[in-house]
Amino acid sequence: MTELEPYAVRLRRRFALKAPICVGLDPHPALLRAWGLSVDPAGLARFGAIVVEALADRVACLKPQSAFFEAHGAAGLAVLEETMAQARQAGALVVLDVKRGDIGSTMTAYAEAYLGDGPLAGDAVTLSPYLGFGALSPALDLAEANGRGVYLLVRTSNPEGGLIQSAVTADGVSVAQSLVDAAAQRNRSSGLDAVGLVLGATHADLGVDLSGFSGSVLAPGVGAQGGSLAGARRLLAGCEGPILPALSRQILRAGPDRDGLRAELDRLLESDRPAD
Repeated sequence: MTELEPYAVRLRRRFALKAPICVGLDPHPALLRAWGLSVDPAGLARFGAIVVEALADRVACLKPQSAFFEAHGAAGLAVLEETMAQARQAGALVVLDVKRGDIGSTMTAYAEAYLGDGPLAGDAVTLSPYLGFGALSPALDLAEANGRGVYLLVRTSNPEGGLIQSAVTADGVSVAQSLVDAAAQRNRSSGLDAVGLVLGATHADLGVDLSGFSGSVLAPGVGAQGGSLAGARRLLAGCEGPILPALSRQILRAGPDRDGLRAELDRLLESDRPAD
């Protein structure tokens, strides 16, 4: 088993060295065509290699969206494994966006696949907690044991999510707040801050109290969905842990030229700097 420092430690170190953002690798068919690439495993592989070469040494994390690779079957998954390996070799942390969540032995199998020591294991993964926080125990246990992290879907960037996430439980708190509280308690108990949250940067108000939460936050919705880097930080000002804004289309539309991708990243970071 590969020995890793806790994910929270590695993330903070990466934040100190690189741009504190997460760039999504979302090779949907329209983007592949726009880049002049084939919509097949060969196109996926070329896409991944370009993004990794252009950005892996500049940003804290890369976030492959597993679904776009899974759509091509076993060959697509082989490309995903190779892309993740390339990203790690270049020094980037890999947040694998799989949004898995189940119960019992099935959750254990998901945990082994994505948080164990296999080729699809990410430095962190996204998980859906809507079968109950306790059902995620196999994944949380393995993440903590292996120095990896998880991000729970709590207040997502899509508007439809609010119907469930803002619903009030029998305890008088929202579903989202109950997940924040459970994650905070887990991090206090372990002392590892392996449990992070997904909180969309598209909201004017998240409707949750983050004052007791010390883990990191993955904040999708920056860029094409309307959120901004500065807005994400303002929205999440109550969080004690690292804030990881996530963006994809805003940068990827500048490809396939590697210099174009780097220039768009630099432009975004420059626009985020406060005026003198």
